[in-house]
Amino acid sequence: MPSIADRLATTIAAHTSDVFGLMGNGNAYLIDAFRRLTDVRFTAVRHETATVASADAYHRVSRRLAVATTTYGAGFTNALTSLTEAAMARTPVLVVVGDAPTSGARPWDVEQSALGTTVGVRSVVVTAAAPGRAALDAIRYALEHRTPVLLELPYDLPALDAPDEDLDLTERPARAPVAIDVERTDDAARALLSARRPLVLAGRGARGAAAELVALADRLGAASVSTAPARGTFGNRALDLGVCGGFASERTLARTRAADVVLVVGAGLNQFTTAFGTAFAPDARVIRIDDDAPAPNPIVTDEITGDARLAVERILAVIGDAGVGQAHVAADGAVPAAAVDDTAPGTRLDREQGEERAADGRLDPRSLSIALDALLPTDRLVVSDGGHFIGWANMYFRLPSPDSITLVGTAFQSIGLGFASAPGAAAAAPERTLVVVTGDGGGLMALADLDSVVRSARSAVVVVFNDAAYTAEVTQYGTLGLDEGPMRIDEVDFAAIGRGVGAEGAVVRSLDDLDALRAWQDAGARGTFVLDCRVSGAVIAPYQREIMERLHAAARRID
Repeated sequence: MPSIADRLATTIAAHTSDVFGLMGNGNAYLIDAFRRLTDVRFTAVRHETATVASADAYHRVSRRLAVATTTYGAGFTNALTSLTEAAMARTPVLVVVGDAPTSGARPWDVEQSALGTTVGVRSVVVTAAAPGRAALDAIRYALEHRTPVLLELPYDLPALDAPDEDLDLTERPARAPVAIDVERTDDAARALLSARRPLVLAGRGARGAAAELVALADRLGAASVSTAPARGTFGNRALDLGVCGGFASERTLARTRAADVVLVVGAGLNQFTTAFGTAFAPDARVIRIDDDAPAPNPIVTDEITGDARLAVERILAVIGDAGVGQAHVAADGAVPAAAVDDTAPGTRLDREQGEERAADGRLDPRSLSIALDALLPTDRLVVSDGGHFIGWANMYFRLPSPDSITLVGTAFQSIGLGFASAPGAAAAAPERTLVVVTGDGGGLMALADLDSVVRSARSAVVVVFNDAAYTAEVTQYGTLGLDEGPMRIDEVDFAAIGRGVGAEGAVVRSLDDLDALRAWQDAGARGTFVLDCRVSGAVIAPYQREIMERLHAAARRID
């Protein structure tokens, strides 16, 4: 007779192909059942935060349900940061966690359901009477509401015999498309058609409508931009301006600020996408389409609730053949297609090129990023950690298609989830070259799962922007006169650490040192190569300069 752990494993395996976990007392029987009874791929990570972070990245790349599992108590609390990120990013992840026995809490148990509630995550508790039903309920809720769900497994249940249950394992729960407001959508179509300088902005919520958005932008002759996590949505479209907001070039910002009608699809319009509210003209009509009413935003003039694809298809139908084509955007100083070509490394979007070395003798991260972009394989999948360095990959690395970059941690403003999320991205697209970008601060925080990257990726390049500091803090608070001692990091040899867990690696002090990466690629690019890039912390990313200026202005007002 199957055990409750067996029932859970086979039920969950009917809805996923991948599980990311770290074994402990609370989930040992379940993990064993996955491996004995199912075909799911189990990826073992080294820290519990990587269980959810990897599952999160897996979904962002593959759009399939991902599953994470940890033990109870400390195992669960270790995963709270990545669980909070998944909740804020609206990622459907099933998180199976061990829990206190049904007889009552032990000294090391915590109120996991309550902790989940505080970060916006619902819990479903496995019962001896219907364990499979509990799993199906949790899976359905995660997919229909686009959210992580905790499936809590009491410690004394896994080895018990499972009861007979009538379960339909062929059901494929999914979020039903939200009907559009036809009248408002038609009004949006007319506004776009009459616009002199239309702009189309895609966020991650537009991924199901990418082809339709490209067709709409082409029909209108509109410029297009995307949020940082949605880069690649418009591919190599000639009039695509790249990323919107803080990571944008000056030319892109000038173009977005010149737009008179902006169609925003599936984007929350946070302070970074909007460059702190300055990305669009004050009098621009900003129409946002989202299938789950987001928080109000003062720059939005028209809110349309509904499915992105249905809404864009309706707009296309209303416009019909009346779109005015590419000549439309050349009016009134709009940027012509030739001026925004994004195909030549080092000349894209008027980015600052930098020097090989900064004034302090260390690498200039701008010229380094340009060189890396030219060197890395075209079919790349970028996983970025958070920190000051986050601007370099987002500003200089080209992406081949939608879902080519994951930024797990940005919703919660966390660092240290780069190595933790990378195994999930590697599992979602094993045929692509994984490019993991981190800083020395976040890299050290997540060091345990560099080992997970090495074990899980077929071909991976780890790029560490190593400036021996928490540079975001130095630029914000050190420049205000605060003691920089706690903001500095003793320089670490990440290449040596990488070799310690089975990677190859090189310290990069000049662009010529990238020859080591070329040799590795020429030899087949198998395994993981760690580039410890000794960059200057004195070269500040434009988005960070804007944050600095705002912080300094606030400090002056306080004074």
